[in-house]
Amino acid sequence: MRFDLDGAGEADIALTKAVVAGWTARDPAQVAHHIAELAAIGVAAPSATPLFYRVAPGLLTQADEIAVLGGRTSGEAEPMLLRHGGALWLGLASDHTDRALEAWSVAHSKQVCAKPVARALWPLAALAGRLDALMLRSWIDEGAGWTLYQEGPLALIRPLLALEAACPLPEGGAMLCGTLGTIGGVRPAARFRMALRDEAEGREIAAEYRIAPLPVVV
Repeated sequence: MRFDLDGAGEADIALTKAVVAGWTARDPAQVAHHIAELAAIGVAAPSATPLFYRVAPGLLTQADEIAVLGGRTSGEAEPMLLRHGGALWLGLASDHTDRALEAWSVAHSKQVCAKPVARALWPLAALAGRLDALMLRSWIDEGAGWTLYQEGPLALIRPLLALEAACPLPEGGAMLCGTLGTIGGVRPAARFRMALRDEAEGREIAAEYRIAPLPVVV
């Protein structure tokens, strides 16, 4: 995948490992909230928190459109860690998930949808003093324009370095680090937009993609 390395040019990075961290809210009450909102759509509670789900690196994509099976999938904006050149970089991804399959197995649901990834990366070390203040947001288009779907600072998610320490990344390894609760409940949409904003520098990492449902043939 080709990334923009924050003013240091572009780099083609071969992904060697991909992990989706789940149930990573820093506040136990927020973990309970996320468990409850997923329970509302039939997803069983996790065996422990957090959990680290391995997925195929090839699921990560920078395409403008992803194809999914059926109409019960949805995105989740997540900070992403990527180890490149011996250092950790911060990016942005969507853990797009099959919600129908998730009710049967969270691990299986993580493996069947592409995971859209923004093209920009920021060096994590340069953000150490203000990482918690970065704002994560997503919007969905359900047919009537963009609606705010998720919003909050990274302070709501477990410290990213602690997550990486619990599941170390090799060179080329990427981790989606968990998400925020939704506004109005987990639901599908025709388009998904996400942004990670650094107010101190007045900049953001952003991406947008379309969802193309495929027919379910039985």
